[in-house]
Amino acid sequence: ENSPLFNSGKGAVLTNAGRAELDASFMDGATLNAGAVGGVTTVKSPIQAARAVLEKSDHVMLTGEGANTFAAAQGLEVVENTYFHTERRRKSLENAKAKEKKNKTSSIELSEDDDYKYGTVGAAALDKNGNLAAGTSTGGMTNKRYGRIGDSPIIGAGTYANNNTCAVSCTGHGEYFIRYAVAYDLSAMMEYKGSSLAEAGDEIINQKLKKAGGSGGLISIDKYGNVSMPFNTAGMYRGYVLENGEVQTFIYK
Repeated sequence: ENSPLFNSGKGAVLTNAGRAELDASFMDGATLNAGAVGGVTTVKSPIQAARAVLEKSDHVMLTGEGANTFAAAQGLEVVENTYFHTERRRKSLENAKAKEKKNKTSSIELSEDDDYKYGTVGAAALDKNGNLAAGTSTGGMTNKRYGRIGDSPIIGAGTYANNNTCAVSCTGHGEYFIRYAVAYDLSAMMEYKGSSLAEAGDEIINQKLKKAGGSGGLISIDKYGNVSMPFNTAGMYRGYVLENGEVQTFIYK
């Protein structure tokens, strides 16, 4: 979130109104407890706010000004919205608006353009005690309007963790990930169908979603430490660290 290279926290994309509206979620696979925030504008670390919702409230999701107020009350660092802005994202918004004007379309229709919806940051982990956890943080889509919130803060769509199966974090066209409950579907296919992590991920991303017209991918780890990171786009920044110290990073297939 502190790196301007990703669409999360510092360097997040900007809305039609020219501000950053950030979403994040966190889930504990041992308890199935989860926390999420949507549309926050002043919390420096949205994922910490999501974690605070999990640990310090009776709720799962808080949004907008209420989420900003809650995060501040928990002692999390608060910043001006301009902290998140970068020149790169300002130019992206200008380009999106220019394209919108030229094509006489709305930002909702523009959401089909791949350039406007990638860069989400996610993590999935298995600890030495066999506990799984996952977290996801994003700025959403460039030029978004109307308080649009995607899959990233929605448990079961963009994030899910269950010690019986896996931990997963998703990225891509959020509307499809919500409709197909992608993160939960991965866990459910493993639990009810007996699919392996790789089999379930491939079927969801490269068959179900692709057939529906949804683009994106996910990172996941199961209770045995197997890692799977399928995607149906040209590339997806991803990597893993294994128990034996092996580290790998990738962009393309």
